[in-house]
Amino acid sequence: MTTAQTTRPGAGPSSPEFLEQLTRRVQVADPDRVIEVTNAMTGEPMGTVPASTPEDVAAAAARARERQAAWAARPVTERAAVLMRFHDLVLERQDEALDLIQQENGKARRHAFEEIMDVAMTSRYYAHTAAGYLKPRKRQGAQLALTKVVEVHHPKGLVGVISPWNYPLTLGISDALPALVAGNAVLAKPDQQTPFAALWAVQLLEEAGLPEGLVQVVTGRGSELGESIIANSDFLMFTGSTAVGRTVAAQAAEHLIAYSMELGGKNAMLLLDDADLRQAVSGAVRAAFSNTGQLCISIERIFVPDALWDEFTTRFVAATRKMTLSPNLDYSANMGSLVSEKQLATVSGHVQDARDKGATVLAGGRARPDLGPLFYEPTILTDVTEDMTVFAEETFGPVVSLYRVRDEEEAIRLANDSEYGLNFSVWSRDRKHGLRVAERLEAGTVNVNDAYAPAWGSVDAPMGGMKASGVGRRHGEHGIMKYTEPQSIAVERLLPVGAPDWVNAGIYARIMTAGLRLLKNLPGVK
Repeated sequence: MTTAQTTRPGAGPSSPEFLEQLTRRVQVADPDRVIEVTNAMTGEPMGTVPASTPEDVAAAAARARERQAAWAARPVTERAAVLMRFHDLVLERQDEALDLIQQENGKARRHAFEEIMDVAMTSRYYAHTAAGYLKPRKRQGAQLALTKVVEVHHPKGLVGVISPWNYPLTLGISDALPALVAGNAVLAKPDQQTPFAALWAVQLLEEAGLPEGLVQVVTGRGSELGESIIANSDFLMFTGSTAVGRTVAAQAAEHLIAYSMELGGKNAMLLLDDADLRQAVSGAVRAAFSNTGQLCISIERIFVPDALWDEFTTRFVAATRKMTLSPNLDYSANMGSLVSEKQLATVSGHVQDARDKGATVLAGGRARPDLGPLFYEPTILTDVTEDMTVFAEETFGPVVSLYRVRDEEEAIRLANDSEYGLNFSVWSRDRKHGLRVAERLEAGTVNVNDAYAPAWGSVDAPMGGMKASGVGRRHGEHGIMKYTEPQSIAVERLLPVGAPDWVNAGIYARIMTAGLRLLKNLPGVK
């Protein structure tokens, strides 16, 4: 593996003045209570953000609600125009965000750029589609032509967004965009380790014309603020671990608010007998090691048929060993660092546990403090057994396990044998065959002949998890309509539903029975 030295230390977007400007929008009662944010690349202090309290959350929620009604009253076309201007600003000033993302998260710049693309695509999509999704819709009435029914959608009010550290820009703002264009205010809490990218995005939204204060940001630990965010919100969007998701769901249930959650995964990649190995090897590198493996939809299990085992394994190991690890703030690195000491300990612990119990390390398997305090080599394991932690638990790092299988039936069975079902990947030269296999996999998204990007990037299609990997969906119609309250308005034109006063109830019942039987087979009647 090749390495390089850090470039552009202390770049403009990480200057104290720049970061202080971002944190001014976090309003707290006690500004002396702060949380230090560490530069993941170097381990040095990057800056501080206020340590919000539950009382600060309640005050932020009140400020957001004050602005929400006026925002919702504006035409959806005006709200959409803000998203389109935001789209342009993100692309124009992407270097600011890329530096912030790399330093607070540690990822390689090529993976940070995926966040720029995601935010731009999500902004553009909902700017173009929101008006169509939100317009009133005619529905069939109880008495057909005699009953006029219209379905309208109102904004929920205040949407809470709790986002994790692994995609600080994408998850810090993209879920808020459809909520905003639907007419809601947003109460956002980015992870305390990576707050600056989300703050940057809110600043750009206001430059694009969003009313100041409509998005309120609170910063601090989720364990301290989460319950207050839920108590003060009308809907919650949460991305994080399954364990925390269960707690969040219970708290939301107490307040009778709806929620959508993307949670953990132990994602699988299946090579079919006719897989193109050149493409599959390249795809496996992206699948397992993008974002240093700190990606909910990354691959941690690869199932390889006997016939392809030797050649695939040899090629995959060689490609992994060629990867460039670097803390550079440029596009030279294939992989960056982990985000925290906690994550490094988890990755190291999973690999060491597997080693101790008989697993074979084909590549990587060690930390790289020579590059930075949180670097760990991309790692390939084989001979992994059920008694090893890495077998079933999500590692969330640059570690992937290879499993030899007899045929695709065994691969499908083993892939589905997990409590998780977020994102799977299938490789076959026969795309129709790959599609048939994909439909048998218990995952919310499946990519055929790619790792994760097509399903995630197709923002017109729903994205989310099955089983313990989540509840609800982001993207597409699902991603905006969940932030609204549907209302049915029925107008009766002539006769009431039920027997009129001047008709005998028994006669009415016989007439309606005959009518219902007739309607059963009438074309166009639902």
